[in-house]
Amino acid sequence: MSDRANVLKRSLGLALLLAALPLPAWAHEQAGVGGGFISGFLHPLFGPDHVIAMVAVGLWGAQLRAPAIWMLPINFPLIMALGGMLGVLGVPVPSVEIGIAVSGIALGLMVAFAARPPLWAAMVLVGLFAIFHGHAHGTELPEAVSPLAFGVGFVLATGLLHLSGIALGVLTAKPIGAQAVRVCGGLIAVLGGYFLIAALGLVA
Repeated sequence: MSDRANVLKRSLGLALLLAALPLPAWAHEQAGVGGGFISGFLHPLFGPDHVIAMVAVGLWGAQLRAPAIWMLPINFPLIMALGGMLGVLGVPVPSVEIGIAVSGIALGLMVAFAARPPLWAAMVLVGLFAIFHGHAHGTELPEAVSPLAFGVGFVLATGLLHLSGIALGVLTAKPIGAQAVRVCGGLIAVLGGYFLIAALGLVA
């Protein structure tokens, strides 16, 4: 077996080992950049209400094409960072969990109906929801071992989720792919509705 294959095998084994570790251990027992960054990176990935909204931003940007395809995914994490700062400073934002759930519904519907508002309106809508997502992360930043590393981690994970949405959005180049993307938007909206019901305490 070649050296490159050995390195790949060991790296894969290490990745599987790390993935098997309980998330609370990463969040509270690791020190410095490792603990904060990994906690921040995993946080949005293990929050399905966050995931669907972030993927929807990428899908919608792909539907709207340039310049929205890159402006929306840039706008979201920038405004999310502002919302995160509000959370760190203890500035209250009302109904954060409801706002996050509604973001899934609204953004999913934008994709499902292939809505084409003016770019400024799309950016305002995305930015508004980014505040809720950022605030939810920001309230947890003081608990991280390294708040800065935690913030870098969740912004990076957010960007990757946007990119996954953009990658799926490439399907819009073909009629059947465009329909598939709209179906994805509908599913996101339905999931957002479920999360809204949960945020209102109507389901366990």
